[in-house]
Amino acid sequence: MTSEKHLKNVYMWREEMDDNLRRENGWLALAGLFWLRQGKNIVGSAPDADILLPKRAPAKLGVFEFDGSNVAIQIEASLPVEINGVEAKSAALSADEENVPSFITFDNMRMVVVRRSKGVGIRLWDNTREDRNVYPPREWYAVKDEYLVPATYTKYETPQIVKMPDILGSILDEQMHGYVSFELNGQQRELMAQELPDRRLFIQFMDETNNQSTYPSGRYHHTDPHENGSVFIDFNKAYSPPCSFTEYATCTFPPQENHLQTAVEAGELYTDYQRKRHH
Repeated sequence: MTSEKHLKNVYMWREEMDDNLRRENGWLALAGLFWLRQGKNIVGSAPDADILLPKRAPAKLGVFEFDGSNVAIQIEASLPVEINGVEAKSAALSADEENVPSFITFDNMRMVVVRRSKGVGIRLWDNTREDRNVYPPREWYAVKDEYLVPATYTKYETPQIVKMPDILGSILDEQMHGYVSFELNGQQRELMAQELPDRRLFIQFMDETNNQSTYPSGRYHHTDPHENGSVFIDFNKAYSPPCSFTEYATCTFPPQENHLQTAVEAGELYTDYQRKRHH
């Protein structure tokens, strides 16, 4: 890939990443994450609601019923509420990691059930959030050709289980399908990867820029699809996890095996604006 072509490719990708952050129901539209307790959980804008909605919502929209594993909703307000595009007054709900999650939408807001290490909760988006317009653009290192690195992907015979921390304070057992080997900053290195159905690889890694110029807990990267194990890692497209933009994301972070003992001065930077918001 020529420098000019590479540059254009990275710039287009970065623009897309910034747009995705701001889109409807994107990360900057997130407005809450509420953990359910067993029994009835009131949802509405009344100050004592369990799931607190923005002020424009009805004082009591309805109730989430949680039996310890399943969640159902009962709508009590007269406001029209849709579940996956169909107006409804009650429904059993599928969580966000299921094939067809149940998205509850009303008045520019959206909710979905999430199952995480901490329990079962409700994620809320509010598409009128100011952040979608005023959040500063993402910031990046200058694009450098030497950080577009040819690599070899080796698939494990059986997936390896690694310990992966998440932002909720848990350690999860996650499957890694293989590893990539490559040369970077004069040394041979390896990173474990998850292989997606379209042959792209998802890599979470840490390096010596974390907590200096990049997000403290590591960064993410998706490769293009590998061709029989042949793949490029483009660290110019390394990006910060959603948790760097919102406290309502539930990110996982790189396993110990993916800590690179070198500085990867490429990809997304962690800005002063983000640091201030996190403290």
